[in-house]
Amino acid sequence: MSQATKLVIVESPTKARTIRKYLGSDYRVEASMGHIRDLPASANEIPAHIKKEPWARIGVDIDNGYKPIYVVPTGKKKLVTELRRAVKEAEVLYVATDEDREGESIGWHLLEVLKPKIPVYRMVFHEITREAIHKALASPRELDTNLVQAQETRRVLDRLVGYTISPFLWKKIKPRLSAGRVQSVAVRILVLKERKRMAFVSGSYWDLSAKLLLNQLFNAKLVRLNGKRIANGRDFNEQTGEIDPKKNVLLLDKKTAQSLKIALTDQAFKVVKIERKEKNRLPKPPFTTSTLQQEANRKLGYDTRRTMQIAQQLYEQGLITYMRTDSVNLSKQAISAARQKVRELYGEENLASKPRQYKNKSKNAQEAHEAIRPAGSQMPLPKSLVTTTEARRLYELIWKRTIATQMKPAKLAFTNVTLETTDSEGQIAHFKAAGKEVLFYGYFRAYVEGSDDPNALLEDQSDPLPQMMEGSDVQCRSVEAFGHATKPPARYTEATLVKELEEQGVGRPSTYASIIDTIQRRGYVQKNAKQLVPTFIGMAVTALLEKTLKNVVDVAFTAELEQKLDEIAEGSDGLAFLDNFYRQVVLKGIEDGKEIDAKEVCTLRAARYGTHLIRVGRYGAYVESTQEDGSLIRVTIPTKITPGELDKKTIEKIIERKKLGNQPLGKNPENNLNVYVLDGRFGPYLQLGELDKDSDKKPKRVSLPPVYSPEKVTLVQALALLALPRMIGLHLETQKPIEASIGRYGPYVKHEKKYASLQKSDDVLFVELDRALILLQNKRSSDRSPLRTLGEHPDGGEIKVFEGRWGPYVKHKRLNASLPKDLSIEEVTLQDAIALLAIRAAKPKKTRRTNKKVAKKTTTKRKTAAKKPATKRKTAAKKPATKRKTAAKV
Repeated sequence: MSQATKLVIVESPTKARTIRKYLGSDYRVEASMGHIRDLPASANEIPAHIKKEPWARIGVDIDNGYKPIYVVPTGKKKLVTELRRAVKEAEVLYVATDEDREGESIGWHLLEVLKPKIPVYRMVFHEITREAIHKALASPRELDTNLVQAQETRRVLDRLVGYTISPFLWKKIKPRLSAGRVQSVAVRILVLKERKRMAFVSGSYWDLSAKLLLNQLFNAKLVRLNGKRIANGRDFNEQTGEIDPKKNVLLLDKKTAQSLKIALTDQAFKVVKIERKEKNRLPKPPFTTSTLQQEANRKLGYDTRRTMQIAQQLYEQGLITYMRTDSVNLSKQAISAARQKVRELYGEENLASKPRQYKNKSKNAQEAHEAIRPAGSQMPLPKSLVTTTEARRLYELIWKRTIATQMKPAKLAFTNVTLETTDSEGQIAHFKAAGKEVLFYGYFRAYVEGSDDPNALLEDQSDPLPQMMEGSDVQCRSVEAFGHATKPPARYTEATLVKELEEQGVGRPSTYASIIDTIQRRGYVQKNAKQLVPTFIGMAVTALLEKTLKNVVDVAFTAELEQKLDEIAEGSDGLAFLDNFYRQVVLKGIEDGKEIDAKEVCTLRAARYGTHLIRVGRYGAYVESTQEDGSLIRVTIPTKITPGELDKKTIEKIIERKKLGNQPLGKNPENNLNVYVLDGRFGPYLQLGELDKDSDKKPKRVSLPPVYSPEKVTLVQALALLALPRMIGLHLETQKPIEASIGRYGPYVKHEKKYASLQKSDDVLFVELDRALILLQNKRSSDRSPLRTLGEHPDGGEIKVFEGRWGPYVKHKRLNASLPKDLSIEEVTLQDAIALLAIRAAKPKKTRRTNKKVAKKTTTKRKTAAKKPATKRKTAAKKPATKRKTAAKV
C-alpha cells in the first residue's frame, strides 16, 4: 500500500473512523481530540515569563489589546508531537473541523501550533457521507478569520467575567463560587420565576360541570349565570389572591356552588348556539439544536446534555447532519429523500402537493447550513440501525420530524356548543361544551409534537361532541360542583428554559446543554422531578449580582452582547467592545459593590417565612429568628429544602427540632447512653451518646430514613436503626449473607460488594429477603452504562466516561478521575482522560489528616527538628556551591 500523502485532521476519533471509510489509501485521517491549546486552566499552566504580571491568573493580557495567552496542556503535548510528525510526512493538509465558531477556532489553533509548510485547505461538510466528504474535498475554502475572532472574543469575554467576578463572590458570600456570563443570566431567569412563585397568593373559586346525554355522554361547563361570566383562575391577582373589582365576573363560593348544583339537577338543557371551525395544521419545521433539545426532553426524557451527547455520536457515525445549527433549511437532497419515503410508507395521498421548505425566523441564525435531519439520500428506517437504544430513539425522533415536513397538513374541526337551562329558582345558566375531531391525519401519521403541559391533549387526539342542532333538547344526567385553588406560575423545565433562552436571545443553542449542566453542578439550581429549582445559594448570588453587576445578569443586555458578538463574526472589531465591557461594566460594578453589606444582600425575606429571616452564609443557608425571651436562635436549613418549598410551618418545625435536640429521646439500656434526634445540614439523624469536642472519638450517628418522622420516631426504632447493619438472610445463589443498613446515600441492601438503594417506601428495619433480591437484581440490570468510550489506554484497556453522584468522571479499570468543572463530557478527549488519570494515580490514597493525634505528632516532629543542634544546620549551609548549582540544573 502506498504512503498516505494527504492528511485530514478532525476533532474526534469517531468522526475520523467514519471519514476513513470514504477515503482512499493516500489519505490519513487523525483526530485533534478537540482543542489542542487553550487559556491556562490552572496556575501550573501559566507560562513562567508572565507569572508576575497582574493579569497572569486570568491568562489575558489586559494591557496589550486583551491578547489571550494560549498554552498546550500537559495531556495534549504527546498528541501535538504526533500531529507534527504527521504534518511533516504529508504533502497537503485538510483541516476538517466542524463549520462553526468552535470548529473554525480549533482549525486555527492547529495551524498556529503545527505551523505546516505544506498547502493547507479548509474542508467543510455538514454530514459525514461519502458524497459530502468527496464534495468537500473538491471545493475547499480558506479559514474564516472572522469566525475565529468571534470565538476568541467570546472566549476572552467569558474568561474576564468568570475570573474577575468569581473572587468577588468568594469575599461577599462564600469561597469556591463562580460566575459565568450566560450561566448567571440563566440562573436569574429561574430565580425571577421562583420569586413570583414565592410571592404568589392563592385564590379559591368554584365552578359547575354537567354530564349531558345526546346519543353519547359529554361534559359541559358553567360559563354564565344570568348573563354574568363565571370567574376562573385567570381573573385572580397573583399578589393578592383576590379578583380585580373592575372585572365584571361572578365568583362562586362553595355554598353558592352547592346550592346551584341542587337547583340545576334534573333541569332541561337546550342547545342555543353551535360554532364549528375547521383548521389546517402544518407540520413543524425540521429540528434545530434548541427544538431538538426541547422535544427530546418532552418525549424521551433526555436532559439537554444527554441529547447533545447522543446527537454528537449520531453525527460522527454519519447518521445525521451537523447537530449544532440554528437553521430550518432542508437541502434538495433531503427534501427529495423525504418525499420518496412518504410515498413508500404513507402513500401518495399523504404526500404534500409540492416540496415544502422552511425559513428561519431568527436573524441571528449562525450555523445556517441545514436543519438536523438523517444524513444522505437514503434516510434509513430507525429499526434498521445498529446502534444503542438511546441513539435509535433520538434518530427516530429526527427521522419522523423530517419525513413529516413533506406530508400534507392535518385537518381538524373544533366545535363549541352553548347550552341553556333554567334552575328551579328561575336563574338562567349557560354551559359550554368543546369538542375536537381530526378530519384528516396527514403528517400526524408520522409525527406529533409533544406538549409542555402534561395534561394537554395532543394534536392528533380526537375528543368529538355528538351530532346536534340548535334547538336540540339534551338530557342532564348529573351536575357536580368543583372547588379550585389558583396555582403559582409553573417552574421551568429544561425544555421550557431552552425555549426561553432562545426567545430572549441569551447564549446560543449549541451552548444550552453546558449552561444547564453547569448551573446544576455549581449548586445554583437543583432538579426536582423535571423542574429546575433555584437553591438558596443561587438566590443569594443572583441578589448580589443584581445589586452590583446588574448589566451582567440583565437578559436584554446579555442579548445585546450576543448581537455584538455576531457582528464581530461578520468582521467588526471586537477590541473596543471588550475594553468597554470589562472596564465600564465588570470592574466598575465590582468597585461599586465593595462597600455593599453582603449579609443584608444574602438575607431572604418573604411573607411565607413570617418574621423569620433566611440567611445564606459560608456554610449554607440557615434560619435566624428572635425568640419570645429576646434571644437569637440560628438553625441550619437542610440542603434538600429549597427557598420556594420553605414556609413558616416548616421553619418552625426545624426550630423546634433544634430546641428539642438537647433533650434525649431516651437511653440505650445496654450502655446507658442517651439517644438524640438531631437536625443537620443534610437532614435529621440519630446520635448515640454525647459529643465531646475535646475527644477524637465521635458518637455513633445514623441518618433518619424517609419513612420515619423526627417528631414520631420511637426509642425502640431509634435503637434498632443505630444497631444497623442487620442480617436479612442468605443469597439463593451464593449462600452468602445479605445485609440492610444506612450509608451516606441512604438506606441500602448489600450482597458481597454489590449495593442497591432502598426505595422511599421501603423500611430498612423490615425489608425482607424477597424484596432485597429484587432490588439487587434490578441494580444489576440497570448498572450505569458509559456515556462515552474515549479509546484505548496506553497500558491497555478502554477509558470510558460515566456520570456519577458527584458529577462526570473518566474510568480506566479500577481507577476513576473526576472531570474538572470547565471540561464537559462532550469536550473531554482521550489525552485529557489519560492526563487526569495519571494525576489521580499519583495522589496518595489518604491525603487528608483528620485525626488530631496525627496533627499532634506532626507538630512534635516540627518542634524536634527545630531543636537540632545549630552545628548541624551550619554544616548543611556550608555545602559547596557547585553542588547546589548542579542540583538546580537538574
